[in-house]
Amino acid sequence: MSNGPNRILDEFAKLVTDAAGAAQGVRREMETAFKSQAERVLNSMDVVQREEFEALREMTLKVRAENERLAARVAELEARFPAPAEQASETSTESVAKRAGKTSSKK
Repeated sequence: MSNGPNRILDEFAKLVTDAAGAAQGVRREMETAFKSQAERVLNSMDVVQREEFEALREMTLKVRAENERLAARVAELEARFPAPAEQASETSTESVAKRAGKTSSKK
């Protein structure tokens, strides 16, 4: 009879251990199914991955800095050298003034 209660406890412990193992298996299956479903939903929403976002963000920051550097360079060059349209208008104004001066001096 001493074998009886120990055997019952051993069977009960084995049952509880098997139930815990089965519960862990179910939990893993549920996690896998949830991740798979979430991935499908995100793919259908056309959401970018974090790595892609970070890479594009870095590229954008570099391009913005380069754009600002080039804009400053263009402003510096425009200040140093007038644009051809401005030179043409100044030249035509000067030539008109010179012709007017020549015309009035001829008279």
